[in-house]
Amino acid sequence: RITFFADPAGALTHRLDMEMTHSGPASVGIIGRCKRFAVYAVNGEVKYVAVSEAEDDPAGDGDPSATLPPAVMDGILKLNDEL
Repeated sequence: RITFFADPAGALTHRLDMEMTHSGPASVGIIGRCKRFAVYAVNGEVKYVAVSEAEDDPAGDGDPSATLPPAVMDGILKLNDEL
């Protein structure tokens, strides 16, 4: 089962330290944006985290591949193989 969550107030984003602190989004009025990330958790325990960002692409817009389904599923499957 997959569950998606929204974080309109940014509380989870802040607690996970996934706030985008690069000046780019703020310079165009986007305040409090989160990084492009995916988290896999089981019973509240985080097992896998992926973030799409680069120094020249803090939002991960140019290359979001680390947080797209194929990469996230590969990461989860590798975790399960290690168990």
